[in-house]
Amino acid sequence: MEVPGLRTWIIFYLISFVVLLWAAFLTVNGTMLWVSLMLVIIIVGVNFVTIYNQIKLQASRKAFQRKLTKDIGKDSKNAPDDRRRH
Repeated sequence: MEVPGLRTWIIFYLISFVVLLWAAFLTVNGTMLWVSLMLVIIIVGVNFVTIYNQIKLQASRKAFQRKLTKDIGKDSKNAPDDRRRH
């Protein structure tokens, strides 16, 4: 997770926590059990999809970084040494 997006993640999880507390309140009262169950399913599903997408994004970034840096050491042997000329 990137640091600039940290504020967004905190707000996202705070909203998720409030919705889960509201679902627990509805369950304890015994009213609208289907609403509380639906809220829990939606929150858990959205959290799962969000985390899965972040994992895929991180993996693609690592693959891109490996692709960029795989040939860094190979070119230095064939390149002319500019330090000797100066």
